[in-house]
Amino acid sequence: MRLSVGKNAADASVRRLRKEAELNAVNAGLTVVPENGSNGQPSIAAAVAEYLEETRISKKPRTFAAHSMALGYFVESCPKIFLADIARKDVLEFCAFLRDKKQQAPRSVYNKFESVMTFLKANGIRGLVGKNDWPRYVEEEPEIYSKAELKTFLSACDAQEKLWFEFFLMTGEREQEVMYTYWSDIKFTESIVRVTHKPDRGWTPKTYKEREIPIPAKLFKALKAWKAKSEQTCNLVFPTAGCNPKLDFLDCCKAIAKRAGLNPDGFWLHKFRATFATLALWAGVDLRTVQQWLGHSHIESTMRYLKPSRSQQVREKVNKIFS
Repeated sequence: MRLSVGKNAADASVRRLRKEAELNAVNAGLTVVPENGSNGQPSIAAAVAEYLEETRISKKPRTFAAHSMALGYFVESCPKIFLADIARKDVLEFCAFLRDKKQQAPRSVYNKFESVMTFLKANGIRGLVGKNDWPRYVEEEPEIYSKAELKTFLSACDAQEKLWFEFFLMTGEREQEVMYTYWSDIKFTESIVRVTHKPDRGWTPKTYKEREIPIPAKLFKALKAWKAKSEQTCNLVFPTAGCNPKLDFLDCCKAIAKRAGLNPDGFWLHKFRATFATLALWAGVDLRTVQQWLGHSHIESTMRYLKPSRSQQVREKVNKIFS
């Protein structure tokens, strides 16, 4: 038998979670209580549905999708019906379920575990697990482009492509921040670019924080020349036809790398951001300033880019120490 779930994707996701919870209960030989029990306790399915609806309204679509997937897996793994019955063992078994049944990578297990803990906390459930119960993953060191790679890559670009990726490299902006950069965000008199809310396009910066980043003279000059040739009626710096945000920067990046005789697997957009941050720190810019440029909420995120320098100057200093 098929059930109508409406035309809204969020509603369909919520109803799916409810039905999965009911079916899991039936398979476990339990009585199905899809909403509240006789004692007024909320069911897990009802609590998840309410939480996801609030998330859909108040958070970004990507956040909603991540929470929806994590809680869907939790409902699938947990045999309990009522929210109040969730115990430490259920949460630990959820981790094992993600690892063994869903073949999730350690970082993905952590992220989904964190989503479930946020859901439980929002429902007043705290203290189920200790610090050592949280899943662990290896924090990989950010990769950056070498000067040789950048020279080869940019040499294979046409003028337009070169501006795209020099903008990524010299501002450290995230992909969507570049996509939604307006000409009004670029302050030519101050040589800065701002990351701002775009209510007319339904876009908001990550963590809802606006910020500004200094533009180096080389990029400033290229942007000024590009503005003179751009479509004056479109407010986007890098639009597609019809003044829409450009969505295929990553595909273009890999195509250029292939054209340049480089390995496309070694080229992705966030690597430009990591390179920007690392070069800024190597140049002596203080952590707090780089944190503000990158839009990080926590300085620990910025500290990941404190990679050891392997420059000739560093080698010379080491040689002097032991000469």
